[in-house]
Amino acid sequence: MAQTRFPSPFDIPTPEGAEGWEELYTYSLPFSEDRREYEESMFWFQDGIHWGQALMPWDATFYEFAIASLSQYNTRHYIIPPALGVDYRVLNGYCYLSPVGVADPDEVTRRVPHFLERAGFYFGNWNDLYGKWMDKIRALIDRMEALSFDPLPEMEDIEVVTGGRGMGSGRDILARYHELVDLALVLWQHHFEFLNLGYAAYLDYFGFCKQAFPNIPDLAIARMVAGIEVDLFRPNEELKRLAKLAVELGVADKLMSGTVVEVVASLEASDEGRRWLAEWEEVKQPWFNFSAGGGFYHSDDIWIEKLEIPMGYLRGYIAKVQNGEDIERPIEEVRAERDRIVAEYTELLSTDEDREAFQQKLGLARVVFPYVENHNFYVEHWGHSVLWRKMRELGRVFVKEGFFTDENDIFYLRRDEVPEALWDMYSAWAVGTSPRGPKYWPREIERRRKILDVLSAWSPPKALGQPPEVVTEPFTIMLWGITSDSVNMWLGAGDGGEDEGSTLHGFAASPGVAEGPARVIFTADEIGTVQPGEILVAPITAPAWAPIFGTIAATVTDIGGMMSHAAIVCREYGLPAVTGTAFATRDIKTGQRIRVDGSSGTVTILG
Repeated sequence: MAQTRFPSPFDIPTPEGAEGWEELYTYSLPFSEDRREYEESMFWFQDGIHWGQALMPWDATFYEFAIASLSQYNTRHYIIPPALGVDYRVLNGYCYLSPVGVADPDEVTRRVPHFLERAGFYFGNWNDLYGKWMDKIRALIDRMEALSFDPLPEMEDIEVVTGGRGMGSGRDILARYHELVDLALVLWQHHFEFLNLGYAAYLDYFGFCKQAFPNIPDLAIARMVAGIEVDLFRPNEELKRLAKLAVELGVADKLMSGTVVEVVASLEASDEGRRWLAEWEEVKQPWFNFSAGGGFYHSDDIWIEKLEIPMGYLRGYIAKVQNGEDIERPIEEVRAERDRIVAEYTELLSTDEDREAFQQKLGLARVVFPYVENHNFYVEHWGHSVLWRKMRELGRVFVKEGFFTDENDIFYLRRDEVPEALWDMYSAWAVGTSPRGPKYWPREIERRRKILDVLSAWSPPKALGQPPEVVTEPFTIMLWGITSDSVNMWLGAGDGGEDEGSTLHGFAASPGVAEGPARVIFTADEIGTVQPGEILVAPITAPAWAPIFGTIAATVTDIGGMMSHAAIVCREYGLPAVTGTAFATRDIKTGQRIRVDGSSGTVTILG
């Protein structure tokens, strides 16, 4: 018999060996008896799109900064009429979200004029404000890059004394850490300055289409804003350009084997090679500040720090160019189909007023929609990669002083614990004695490592608490892919896999039909196993996986809605996609033949 509600977060046991996990996070993050009545009354879903793995203590910083920033723009800045923020908790190391709506219809009405005034200002000045946003975000990243964490000196430079500075290196390292954390919060404040409005404009256009064209598929609405150029695609586009240049300059063969160091040494021996290397070096900043994952975990590989990753993709493109294959994204075809669909639906409108309203709403959606993807590069990828590097730089200071054995040990500390450890280091340095840290932190980090190993092996439930009668919150549906149907699927899900001939249902995310062998992967490390013509099956996809979209036949994901990254990218690459199937990676095995119908949202297991 199907369940009628999801388990209470208070009924989920702590995995054996992970006792005390709550101490790894700020006190307000875990579910607690202090808020039990409220927390049990809400519907919570596990956010596998952004945080599908157990969170390290410091990595939880971005979880808190992101969701609080998202919420404040809904609730305090733009006064979104039907929506407050998104509440957030951690259970056994995993992230759960709960959208909070405005329950009182009169309050929704009172919020409307505030929203129209505030959002209207941004929509009316979008290009100017967005240009200023780009300046702000680049300046912020420059400030993070400029921060440095050096070991405390044996003695201060004489200039500190003769210059009458009146402060020392201990104060500097503390201040710089606080500044780094503050900049991280500002980064996430900037993140949502435009994103919520980008969704709001799209949803206004979406709502108009649903009213004007009652039978219009969601996919048709999405395709009318396709054909975009965004900076999130630039790392992949630059690799394509470099592949073509290598063939044009006659240096392609030198790039096809060996380590990156060996390739560079070989290319430096010729004028053509040096010319290509100059382009490679130019591209690195900023476009190789690109995470192989989603950018939310310090453990994600970054292209600029692991050049073998972009080099591997580059070699794939070079081989295609040498074989005479077209490696370009089919943007003109996508735009032609987009315009055809727009013309088709415009003809169905009977009045000039309706046609004008349709064009205005569609036009605004196209103006603002690129930001839905664009911000991703500047915040989650470039901004985060800089911050992770700075944290490791600080971690090396702790290693030198004997607090840690590895620079990455710093991520086992909560963000509020780092100043305590820095104070211990500074205080002992100031006094000329030994700090407690070298005895305390290795022992404590090892305890936390064991807890996180246990949590990482645990499988979190997809949802907790009271299921909603109907899911109406638009972000939850369009980004996370949480609908009344998916909630019911979770409630009725069994433990077994599907049989041959069975069908999974999800979002019709990108049109077309493809049939082929499945390749089930869970992490970026497995991308190298994907073969041409296979159908990618994954919990989610990451932006850095873009190079394989020119190789695969289609994409299927467990999670994500119409506006998830996988959905948007597949539409832009002309690949069939079904997102939000819930159980694809459980029910489909690598090598099984499957059929993906991206127009109907079905995935059939053929055997």
